[in-house]
Amino acid sequence: MGSDSDLPTMKQAAEICKEFGVEYEMRVVSAHRTPHEMIDYGTNASGRNIKVIIAGAGGAAHLPGMIASTTHLPVIGVPIQTKTLSGVDSLYSIVQMPPGVPVATVAIGAGKNAGLLAISILATSNELLAEKLIEYKKEMAEISRKKNNNDEFTPL
Repeated sequence: MGSDSDLPTMKQAAEICKEFGVEYEMRVVSAHRTPHEMIDYGTNASGRNIKVIIAGAGGAAHLPGMIASTTHLPVIGVPIQTKTLSGVDSLYSIVQMPPGVPVATVAIGAGKNAGLLAISILATSNELLAEKLIEYKKEMAEISRKKNNNDEFTPL
């Protein structure tokens, strides 16, 4: 994350990774305040057996794109909600990447979805993780179906 103020949003990604048994690390690596460390982080990530990077940033939100420019790994950007423009500035900064430097982008503040997207990417080469993800989606569907057991809804 670009700043420790991003932690509440990025914690959502960590929590879903933990739920699925996916190892992760969380670090503050600023594109503006610690650019050399950021470049080192992105450049050396694959050598440390990292498979996907989730990068959250607010405001100018350069971190996801800058990390993507330093690595061949998939990068998922999480726009952090800001006071000034409610995170729209962050979203635009992350989603509007130039050709050749893609960054997958989730909704503003959607740390959990970033974690789930990373898990989906990892599940393409991990059958156990794929099974857990399939089961998770079945459980979500069942929870949704149970919401129809309400006297205010009319069955089809």
